[in-house]
Amino acid sequence: MKFRNFKLVGYVVYGRGCFNHLDEILSPHRKNGLPMVFLVDHFFEGKELTNQIPLRDNDVVLFADVTTEPKTVYVDELASRLKQEYGSVSGVIGIGGGSTLDLAKAVSLMMNNPGSSADYQGWDLVKLPGVYKVGIPTLSGTGAEVSRTTVLTGPTKKLGMNSDFTPFDQIVLDPELTREAPVNQRFYTGMDCYIHCIESLEGTFLNEFSKSYGEKALELCRMVFVEKDRWDEESDDQLMMASYAGGMSIAYSQVGVAHAVSYGLSYLLGTKHGIGNCIVMDHLEEFYPAGVREFKYMVEKNRIDIPRGICGGLTDEQFDKMIDVSLGMKPLWENALGKNWESQMTRSRLRTLYEKL
Repeated sequence: MKFRNFKLVGYVVYGRGCFNHLDEILSPHRKNGLPMVFLVDHFFEGKELTNQIPLRDNDVVLFADVTTEPKTVYVDELASRLKQEYGSVSGVIGIGGGSTLDLAKAVSLMMNNPGSSADYQGWDLVKLPGVYKVGIPTLSGTGAEVSRTTVLTGPTKKLGMNSDFTPFDQIVLDPELTREAPVNQRFYTGMDCYIHCIESLEGTFLNEFSKSYGEKALELCRMVFVEKDRWDEESDDQLMMASYAGGMSIAYSQVGVAHAVSYGLSYLLGTKHGIGNCIVMDHLEEFYPAGVREFKYMVEKNRIDIPRGICGGLTDEQFDKMIDVSLGMKPLWENALGKNWESQMTRSRLRTLYEKL
């Protein structure tokens, strides 16, 4: 078997209202008067959640601009600003959706690693642990709270900082924090989880570890998006645990075609991760026939519009850039198609797929 020894999140707290214990959780990790930095999704600026953050002394709240997915230049800018103002910090606490959580992980790492975050886009390139970091999701589905990567767009590629130093030291899973999520956004991130599971469970890297988590996450997604006629509190609980289990399912396997193709969309067009996966999944019958059939049913049942025609009018040069980014995701393609994936997923075949989107 292929040997992998992977790092998990250090501590997990789950339950409605557990966000109220954040001060108690953070206290042991405060250092020499250095601030805790709360990196909060700009969606919450001026909203009640911000008033519930347990600030002490010189703690800092920064509203993260996640209009687009995190870019390496933004990570570098935030880390440089914190170093200049404080030298170091006690920790970075990400509060928001997957983009905010990825940003928090990346900023934490760049507080202690030299150079640019673009230098660490790849597998196991990070050499030093970051500062203490906490992930608090306010959307469920991406699995960013448990993954060993950050999704970053750099100067030449879209690729995460995949390393054993990337996972959060602590996550706080409070379903109450997801109650204000917009309906469409809730669906797109939920489908990110669903697609994770389809790709993991049908991939060549499948094993009993990833299968166990993937099957549970898939079951929970179906409870929320297939079986129920309306959203309720239990739906928030179920989707939050689906996100956790879905993230764990790919920790020991990998995602596949939908993610590999959507990375190209995100790099060139700035398409957000969840909706990008949905746009691609809508056209993947040849790879995941049963999954796409169920996906289309969930889209219709939940009255969600999936954008179409987003690649219309692109130049050959633009198509080539998306193809380059997508084909650079080698582990994803190998999981989806096997070791001889390069003979199957040719540039012309991928171009045809992009033209459908």
